[in-house]
Amino acid sequence: MAACLRPLFLALTSLLMISSLTRSSEGAGIAVYWGQNGNEGSLEEACRSGNYDYVNIAFLVSFGSGQTPELNLAGHCIPSPCTFLSSQIEVCQSLGIKVLLSLGGGGAGAGRGPILASPEDARDVAAYLWNNYLGGQSDSRPLGAAVLDGIDFDIEYGSNLYWDDLARALSGYSTAERKVYLSAAPQCFFPDYYLDAAIRTGLFDFVWVQFYNNPPCQYSTTTGNADNLLNSWSNQWSPYPGVNKLFLGLPAAQAAAPSGGYIPPEVLISQILPVVQGYPNYAGVMLWSRYYDQSYSSAIRPFVNGDPLTYATKSVKKSHAVA
Repeated sequence: MAACLRPLFLALTSLLMISSLTRSSEGAGIAVYWGQNGNEGSLEEACRSGNYDYVNIAFLVSFGSGQTPELNLAGHCIPSPCTFLSSQIEVCQSLGIKVLLSLGGGGAGAGRGPILASPEDARDVAAYLWNNYLGGQSDSRPLGAAVLDGIDFDIEYGSNLYWDDLARALSGYSTAERKVYLSAAPQCFFPDYYLDAAIRTGLFDFVWVQFYNNPPCQYSTTTGNADNLLNSWSNQWSPYPGVNKLFLGLPAAQAAAPSGGYIPPEVLISQILPVVQGYPNYAGVMLWSRYYDQSYSSAIRPFVNGDPLTYATKSVKKSHAVA
């Protein structure tokens, strides 16, 4: 089916190249993870591509329970500090892009990973994040003087306790002048073991669900079947209490997801986006990661807001509607 759709995909993409260069502060957007491969280019280059609305700097891999916090940005700067990134962060923000620090990730660093020992420990970690990455003060800010827009929770190992307390403590630092944005990247398998309690607080501004490396709730590249993904989106994640902005998290290449879930861009545009865009809390697409995103975001950018193809293919949505 993907081959049959390719001519339509190419024609519409060429017609909409101009719109792909225009980023809107309103409506749906694209989020990306940056920081886990030294060959992915600079943070500033990612932001100047014009393809992203949110960039998650990945990852703060270990913290809590008395550990010395460990920032791991792979080949970009080991060990931290990575203070040279301060000016690049400010460039991204000047372009209207929200830049967040991502906690956790898929593998531990030298420490024990992200482990919160108690509600008090969660408040201590929130204070550390505020003073070292957000709007507070510290003599040893790992990313320099730049003030990040918020914190992303990508907790995939360690303990599942007290992440709701951390969300509440971080949210408490928001003021009328500066909001602390919170995002979460749960696995699509529902409910997420680590983040369910935190997401249910309703404090998260963005939830980008990882619909990959999880066969029960991802697109099948082998069969071309999207039923598992669409069932998970419509029956579990879209109705999730407190999730006001829901993102479709996808791998930007087959190599980005060893356990599957990659969706060819023409299939995403013609079969998946027209369905998920029909839900009121649809807010865009998240991609793992900048390194793997050779052309994926450029291909889907004109369609993420739901303008062009959605309306040329409404019949597709009906044929894939999920009860």
